[in-house]
Amino acid sequence: MDFLKWVLAYSTLCTFLATPALSDSFLSKQELANISANFLNLAKSPELFDWMVRIRRSIHENPELGFEEFATSKLIRNELDKMGISYKYPVAVTGVVGFIGTGKPPFVALRADMDALAIQEEVEWEHKSKIPGKMHSCGHDAHVAMLLGAAKILQEQRDALQGTILLVFQPAEEGGGGAKKMLESGILDNVDAIFGLHISAINPIGTVAASSGPIMAGSGFFEAVVKGKGGHAAIPQHTIDPILAASNIIVSLQHLVSREADPLDSQVVTVAKFKGGSAFNVIPDSVTIGGTFRAFSEESFSQLKHRIVEVITGQAAVQRCNATVEFDTKNRPFYPVTVNNKALHEHFQNVAGQMLGIDKIIEKKPTMGTEDFAFFAEAFPGYFYLLGMVDETKGRFESGHSPFYRVNEDALPYGVALHASLAMTYLLEHQLKSATRDQYVHDEL
Repeated sequence: MDFLKWVLAYSTLCTFLATPALSDSFLSKQELANISANFLNLAKSPELFDWMVRIRRSIHENPELGFEEFATSKLIRNELDKMGISYKYPVAVTGVVGFIGTGKPPFVALRADMDALAIQEEVEWEHKSKIPGKMHSCGHDAHVAMLLGAAKILQEQRDALQGTILLVFQPAEEGGGGAKKMLESGILDNVDAIFGLHISAINPIGTVAASSGPIMAGSGFFEAVVKGKGGHAAIPQHTIDPILAASNIIVSLQHLVSREADPLDSQVVTVAKFKGGSAFNVIPDSVTIGGTFRAFSEESFSQLKHRIVEVITGQAAVQRCNATVEFDTKNRPFYPVTVNNKALHEHFQNVAGQMLGIDKIIEKKPTMGTEDFAFFAEAFPGYFYLLGMVDETKGRFESGHSPFYRVNEDALPYGVALHASLAMTYLLEHQLKSATRDQYVHDEL
């Protein structure tokens, strides 16, 4: 606490002594380096590290799917109670939002998702999932542990905060649109900025991957039922074959990207579901197909949605079938493009560069994957980055959603320190900017 008070006092003094001038960063490189190093040292302490590992493994053993994270939420609330951190619960069914600081603006948020996936774990280890068919195979257990670790550090520095840090423990990231439902609750209405991370099985430990602007695509899901007339496979002339119609539909859908989209405008249409018939010699009455479509602009996304309906219904009609198309946005909401705010990108580079070294910041290339953090970043300035965890001495780390997915727990302190440093310095910068503006106005008068 004394350390951060000293940084703030020193920075304020320098601000008032200097010629008034507004700039992008009000903390010097040395001040940022000191804060980042201090938080990283705290995060690497054996006591905090062992505590985070225990939490992460407990959550891993008891995975819960979207909007079912009741035990995970209870664990989080118990830990916040022990720290003396106030919180709001329930938010969006199982979500928790904690508050550290003055309770007044500015408000900066840190987010961690909580839900697991419907996957059977194949990794044989002491803390393997105890729930058949469910697994934390995307690192959300680690995300919760890191945000709790950051909460513990930040709570110890609460008297130095001039503003409020929100701890957003979010349900249902994996397709349920949990971020959207948290926004609809109104609890985040006054947030000025939000940061989120995802542990990465691609990047080395001690590195981060990030960039400004669009980084992940917007996405939606569709499902179509193609109806014909079933009958015996030996007399197809007496049937209207929905399998043939659905096959033509799938081929035609691929032309939406290869022949209608600008090659420089990344888009995807994938049919990944095909259900029809149960016998080798019977043509069914109907076939159900489903898939996903993705794009990097609202215009391209809307055009794909429109053309998917036209192609499915039109091709079905050519084959004498009829088809209905559903997007079911109530249960599977469309995800917007994930866009990183430019100003927050500069803030992130300053903080992460001082903590890890500028050479440890890897430029993240845009991908067609989606992340419901996009809902937050659409509502107010947001920044999402990847936290490396790869250590070749510990074997191969499988990508997310694999039954063989593992987390390198040595990466946890880096996530904690980045969470804490990004939020703390954001509030310090805001306070120093306000002080400089006040002094500038005073001098002008």
